[in-house]
Amino acid sequence: MKPRFLHVEIPAEGGRVRLPGDLCLPEAPKGIVIFAHGSGSSRLSPRNRAVAAALCRAGLATLLFDLLTEREAMDRANVFDIALLARRLVDAIRFVRATPAVAALPIGLFGASTGAGAALVAAAAVPGEVRAVVSRGGRPDLAGDALPHVRAPVLLIVGGADTPVIPLNEAAQARIGPHAELAIVPGAGHLFEEPGTLEEVVRLARSWFLRHLADGEEAERG
Repeated sequence: MKPRFLHVEIPAEGGRVRLPGDLCLPEAPKGIVIFAHGSGSSRLSPRNRAVAAALCRAGLATLLFDLLTEREAMDRANVFDIALLARRLVDAIRFVRATPAVAALPIGLFGASTGAGAALVAAAAVPGEVRAVVSRGGRPDLAGDALPHVRAPVLLIVGGADTPVIPLNEAAQARIGPHAELAIVPGAGHLFEEPGTLEEVVRLARSWFLRHLADGEEAERG
């Protein structure tokens, strides 16, 4: 059976803001992954959508949504307001828990660029809700003092040619602790545009989420 695709609206800031999103529902999903896009992007990010499509084919529901309204995104201060973006992710987690088709599923977060920092802050804020985090070309350092409070397993994926970001991820990995792993994709730049590099991101993310979401779900059932 083909996955179902639903357009949704996520209430944020106590219902004062509504954020558009796209929900992919495979048959009998094993978990759900919520995406946090980077600065200057949106739920329409072609790289995030490619990763989401692969995860959905693997049996994981996915939710891509705009972390900011169009008007909010015009203010560059909002684009880099990690606390604001993290609150929006927590709002998306609440939306998932209130949506019958996905309410009981284990939740993972996938963050790109600044979205990775927001994903880690959100994971620290609601540790009982987030089972796994993946960062793609991320700035986990932007999570700051939240890093030691992240309890979920974290995979930091960085391009081998993205040299300014590698040490930032190494430092964040050390602050998170032994449940964080760093994967460097040889030859990849910040956007993973080089041939085969985004496919490697897909392989790594799919493996991480299936291990920590699907296995966790089975353990609960057992």
